[in-house]
Amino acid sequence: MSTTEEPGRCPWCGTDPLYVAYHDTEWGVPEYDSRALWEKLILDGFQAGLAWITILRKREAFRAAVANFRPDIVAGFTEADVTRLLADA
Repeated sequence: MSTTEEPGRCPWCGTDPLYVAYHDTEWGVPEYDSRALWEKLILDGFQAGLAWITILRKREAFRAAVANFRPDIVAGFTEADVTRLLADA
């Protein structure tokens, strides 16, 4: 263990506060809430080919874009919503 690594913390999370918080409060923790599980599934799909920290940094933007990961609302998205999402970098 390096001198900067916290006991019980995996070295992959480094020192970025966002990554450390994710490691300490979410990673490896069982999730039973269906909305939260859907959020994780969607974020994992967007992560393909990117570093997870990139997705974590954009998480709030994803939440805003897809109605806080509420599938009942997303299911009612219109063509205007799709156009809005496609235009959102």
